Amino acid sequence: MSQSLARIWLHIVFSTKERKAYLQNEEIRSESFRMLGYHANEAGCPPALVGGWIDHVHVLCGLARTITVAQLVEVLKRETSKWLKDRAVDLGAFTWQHGYGAFSVSPSNVEQVINYIQRQPEHHDRMTFQDEFRAICARHKIDVDERYVWD
Repeated sequence: MSQSLARIWLHIVFSTKERKAYLQNEEIRSESFRMLGYHANEAGCPPALVGGWIDHVHVLCGLARTITVAQLVEVLKRETSKWLKDRAVDLGAFTWQHGYGAFSVSPSNVEQVINYIQRQPEHHDRMTFQDEFRAICARHKIDVDERYVWD
């Protein structure tokens, strides 16, 4: 076959450093999600949805054939971190956590993940980011080493 084709859906999750509530301001949060989507698209990874809450983000996107997950996350974090620091004086110390979670999503589950991301505000009335991340990892059968996953 002379043509290379791929359709790989990713659900990427990462938090602010030490889960600080840098994204409390709804306008900043919405703009941050738009910027994450913009940079995912620029990397050839079209976003289906970007959302999250005051201390973390969820990015549901396709993965381009020409970029690794690590490269994509690096671009997303680098570009949005620079943008956020320039956006507001009180965000001068902003930084994302070092790590991330990246989970494969079956095409038949894309709508389910979209609905999940859309419900983040109500979801986090009942659950912390840490508990949410543990649950996502458990669904994907990933062991979490609590000594290293949080920064």
